[in-house]
Amino acid sequence: MLENHPKLKELRYTLYRIFKNPTAFMGFTLLLGFLLVAIFAPQLAPPKNMDKPYKMPRSGYSVTPKPPSENHIFGTTSGQYDIYYGAVWGTRTAFKIGIFVISTALLIGVTLGTLAGYYGGIVDELIMRLVDVVFAIPFLVLAMAIVVAFGRGLENVMIAIAAVAWRNYVRVIRSGILTVREQDFVHAAKVMGVSDLKIMIRHIVPNAIFPVMVIAFMECGSVVLTAAFMSFLGLGAPKGYADWGQMVAMARNYIVGPPEDPLRFWYTIVIPGGCIILFVLAWNLIGDALRDAFDPKLRRQ
Repeated sequence: MLENHPKLKELRYTLYRIFKNPTAFMGFTLLLGFLLVAIFAPQLAPPKNMDKPYKMPRSGYSVTPKPPSENHIFGTTSGQYDIYYGAVWGTRTAFKIGIFVISTALLIGVTLGTLAGYYGGIVDELIMRLVDVVFAIPFLVLAMAIVVAFGRGLENVMIAIAAVAWRNYVRVIRSGILTVREQDFVHAAKVMGVSDLKIMIRHIVPNAIFPVMVIAFMECGSVVLTAAFMSFLGLGAPKGYADWGQMVAMARNYIVGPPEDPLRFWYTIVIPGGCIILFVLAWNLIGDALRDAFDPKLRRQ
């Protein structure tokens, strides 16, 4: 029967392995919370200008932040930008960055790694030497150089991070494919005359993709953190854009308040910084759970 199909049984067991892990439950709960905020952002924080929903509203031009009040429940940051609005719409920005960067890096990395691992020889040498060159330059330095070359802006930051992040996936998928390509079912497909493209897509990649997916989930939060860092340096989102890193940058002069009250402006840092920390934590917890669920050494314990 269909319900007793081996693939369905294995899928049920995998889901059981994932959700019995308390850290996975915590990670999915956090991620679901952020997802709901992103989906209902127009209802939670209605934009004043529908053409520019990511632009945070401001109630003045004073550089000194104001504490939470009835009109601004999280207070305002420097420039009187509403922190609540930025925190809500910044959730959409975070998902946009994470999904775009990881999807692009996966597409490039898995494609190059598959070609290198399957064909070997000169193809493998050329691709892996390219990867070595990219690895020779520190991640942030290379990403920042690309942004400076093409101009500042959140879109360019996303492109720059994706243009560097793919290198991690090439090596991982290649190592898995080097093992899978020697399996009997691959040789049988070749003997039957199946094309190389179909063999790679239907037989090899599905059996070597799981370690890459685990890394992708864990890096989804990391790329958001990297983008926030670049926005903090002034390379990312423009001032007033609903981006957590940009909000931290606007509050940089108020991390420590006056000597008599050093925590006076805590909300300008804690709220956007807390959003970043929880978002990254959610993806990391999910990635750890997936690693435990798909690790063959731990899977049947």
